[in-house]
Amino acid sequence: MQNPIQLEISRRNLLVSSAATVAVTGVAGKAVAQPAGRAMNLTTKLSFTVNGEIRELDVDNRTTLLDALREHLHLTGTKKGCDHGQCGACTVMVDGRRVNSCLSLAVMHDGDQVTTIEGLGEPGNLHPMQGAFVKHDGFQCGYCTPGQICSSIAVIEEIKANIPSHVTGDLTAQAQMTAHEVRERMSGNICRCGAYSNILDAISEIAGIKA
Repeated sequence: MQNPIQLEISRRNLLVSSAATVAVTGVAGKAVAQPAGRAMNLTTKLSFTVNGEIRELDVDNRTTLLDALREHLHLTGTKKGCDHGQCGACTVMVDGRRVNSCLSLAVMHDGDQVTTIEGLGEPGNLHPMQGAFVKHDGFQCGYCTPGQICSSIAVIEEIKANIPSHVTGDLTAQAQMTAHEVRERMSGNICRCGAYSNILDAISEIAGIKA
């Protein structure tokens, strides 16, 4: 029978050898993943059209579309709210489709057409949806308003394109321009001031929805 001292030494040797095996395996794995002499590119050059103007950037691969717009192009109309794609404040349109720019990497949009609130209208020459929001008082603090307006414009185009929502009853027929459809499609845009009824009135006017 082994004495306690020999048993303890054997156990220690086993632990040491196991740790050494794990360390060697990890080093080998890194060597395979990153061959010597090959540096990883941390930035990417991209070119996209923002509000009708071609813009070129060299950005960190982790940069979101939201941060590229706000921090690199200084288009601060698009707001950073939750940064988790839950509030809709960062909504912009990419090739005519609305996206949560905080969840989309800038490098994914090389060659795309991006429209932000700055590209829709300006004082004295507002986009019809912007004018409707003013007319119907569709905002209070205004923080979510750029995302609400971009989403509103895209929602109308979605319905025209017959893209169904969760409340579309007949998937074989043309989607209807109704308040019910608009409410469902706008549910991803949160207004902490609670101006939802006025926002719906603004969208309804532009979409031709009768009360």
